[in-house]
Amino acid sequence: MNVPLKYNAEGLIPAIVQDARSRRVLMMAWMNESSLQSTLQTGLMHYWSRSRKKYWLKGETSGHTQKVLRWSVDCDADTLLFEVEQVGGACHTGYESCFFQAYSSEGAPLPIEETPVFDPHKTYQS
Repeated sequence: MNVPLKYNAEGLIPAIVQDARSRRVLMMAWMNESSLQSTLQTGLMHYWSRSRKKYWLKGETSGHTQKVLRWSVDCDADTLLFEVEQVGGACHTGYESCFFQAYSSEGAPLPIEETPVFDPHKTYQS
């Protein structure tokens, strides 16, 4: 790759994921060099899970994949933006976006105005 990206001390870079059609931000996740290479090779989003310490393909369990349509790098080369075609919901809680909970100016949660697009208990059965 010809882009000199700035990874953090853990070898990670933040990736903001946006629905290409609606322009809604779906999620933010971390990528390492390997997950970025896999994403570019397959056209499907791959990430590094800091909590599970594991590489993962978005949708490997749920089937809710993200097909890359475009991607860009910010001016400091330390954040990635992916525009994707989202299949199903992006959030593991069942919502379309991980940013479904709005807050008031005082920091109080506002009523959630959207309906989940899938049932996470059925999708992620243990």
